[in-house]
Amino acid sequence: MKYTPPVYRPPFEANSLLLQVTAGCSHNKCAFCSMYNNVPFQVEQLEQIEKDLVEARRLYPSVKRVFLVSGDPFVLKVNQLIRIAEKVNHHLPEVETIAMYASIANITSKNNEELKALRSLKINDLNIGLESGLPSVVKNLNKGFTIQQAKVQCQRLAAAGFDFSLNIIIGAAGNTMWEENALASAKIINEIQPHLIFVAALHLEEDCELATRLQQGSFIENTLRENIEEEILLLQNLELDRTRFFAVHPSNAIPVDGYLPEEKGKLLEILKNGRDSIEAEWLNTRNTSLVTGGEGAILLNPKR
Repeated sequence: MKYTPPVYRPPFEANSLLLQVTAGCSHNKCAFCSMYNNVPFQVEQLEQIEKDLVEARRLYPSVKRVFLVSGDPFVLKVNQLIRIAEKVNHHLPEVETIAMYASIANITSKNNEELKALRSLKINDLNIGLESGLPSVVKNLNKGFTIQQAKVQCQRLAAAGFDFSLNIIIGAAGNTMWEENALASAKIINEIQPHLIFVAALHLEEDCELATRLQQGSFIENTLRENIEEEILLLQNLELDRTRFFAVHPSNAIPVDGYLPEEKGKLLEILKNGRDSIEAEWLNTRNTSLVTGGEGAILLNPKR
């Protein structure tokens, strides 16, 4: 199967078949990310995609879930996505979900009927990088959308029958606005009611824009204590009907994973107990060291 490195996927897609339909990211301007800096955006040929599906059929007797890579495959035109989904359903008829990364701009480019048509072909569980509910933070991160636009487009997805996840970055506002960031993020999440929230702490690659601001002193990161307190405040203010709170990532000092609202108390207890078990020396350090890695993990195997 063909893969153009680096290949990323969310942690919760660990058991999905990875099928390359694009390389790179069509936006590729987020201030915290350099995952695809050296990968020009390209669309994979349908012939290659079908070849990979034939190979996948030979390798795996049953595939229930496919995750399309790379950065934002939902940018593809509707007719392209339809052809890809039809090929997946033809070669792997047992597939239940065709998931992928998507941006707010990707959703905006498709009308309501087009969204419903895509959903009818098993496309679902889009992973969307919201990052924060604070307008100033979203702007500083160069996301390319406003909070109001994000709200409208996610509500359009829900109306078309989509489940979707929102990525939230703890520490994205820096150490002077962590409380405001937590409360604003909780507010927009409550309004959108996503299927899953993927929470990770800010972690920067050396060649991203925000890392440069950090080194120059114009951005000051959270301490470990502030990161944990921000996550606790976010979780305390979430009012959701049925959403998975997924905060299991190498950047999370205290990994938690559970469903809201029923497991909210348990998750808060884990976070608070974890905070209280860490020595003050570590809690009071600025913990966002410059590391490699983006919003997901590098994948070398098409199944895991």
